[in-house]
Amino acid sequence: MKITRGLHNADPARGCALTIGNFDGVHRGHQALLARLAVLARELAVPAAMLTFEPHPVELLAPQRAPARLTRFREKMRVLAAQPIEQVICVRFDRAFSSMTPQTFIDDVLCSRLGVRHLLIGDDFRFGCGGEGSFQTLLAAARAGRFQVTRVDTVLHAGARVSSTRIRDLLARGDLSAAAQLLGRRYAVCGRVSRGQRIGRSIGFPTANIALRRNASPLAGVYAVTAHDAAGAVLRGVANVGRRPTVGASETRVEVHLLDFDGDLYGRELRVCFHRLLRAEQRFPGLAALSEQIARDVAAARAVHEALADDAGSTGCDG
Repeated sequence: MKITRGLHNADPARGCALTIGNFDGVHRGHQALLARLAVLARELAVPAAMLTFEPHPVELLAPQRAPARLTRFREKMRVLAAQPIEQVICVRFDRAFSSMTPQTFIDDVLCSRLGVRHLLIGDDFRFGCGGEGSFQTLLAAARAGRFQVTRVDTVLHAGARVSSTRIRDLLARGDLSAAAQLLGRRYAVCGRVSRGQRIGRSIGFPTANIALRRNASPLAGVYAVTAHDAAGAVLRGVANVGRRPTVGASETRVEVHLLDFDGDLYGRELRVCFHRLLRAEQRFPGLAALSEQIARDVAAARAVHEALADDAGSTGCDG
């Protein structure tokens, strides 16, 4: 999969079958759309391509309403690499881009810059300044012979729409199993292990610290997790996601205590997969009380992992 940063680096000569969106989480609804896009691309003998944005448009236009990201850019690219797509074009979403009229977007972006042959969009797609562009706007361009356009219906699961918003809600409520069904894999975050304050080590529970690098996290609390490294190792553990109120920290991060592990993880890339919510994050009167609670968390996480082990493959992270 080729990643192209900026429209100026795109090559319109071959044309493409294109879809557009943020694709946060790359959930089952996104996957169904990408599978259909691949079929259209094969029929036209052109690449299957996606146009996406960084940052998320709401983070620029209404930051106070910006949703918690399910996936950072790198995480999204890793998941997309397993999908039937050949190119991702990432556009910097700024004030100039957000003020583009629907007709300018069609003329300059879709036709001139990308050479779109067939555009595949979701049923809620809007574009251009103020979201003025709609499917009807695109149909007019299609009737004028600019490109073909197809709108796909929302994918449903258990009678409700599969969406990033629904997945965020499930994660916030601690329903990781239901979220995994909509994602098509267990929810995970990725990052490089950095040096922390070493407080966990001082109380007998060393942790691998991973900065979330998000404006907001869809998760908060203590979880039974597995940590996966680039070499394929799978390590069981317990993780706290939050601001660590007992030690007065402010940055949201993932702190993973790995069970039965004694090694150096600094600088290594880990993918942390979340299996079960154990409890909410809380503030303790001191480090002694925190240590006692972590011991209980470790015992609870061991019980979860033992139960998962009875279900073949359940400790995997599936993509």
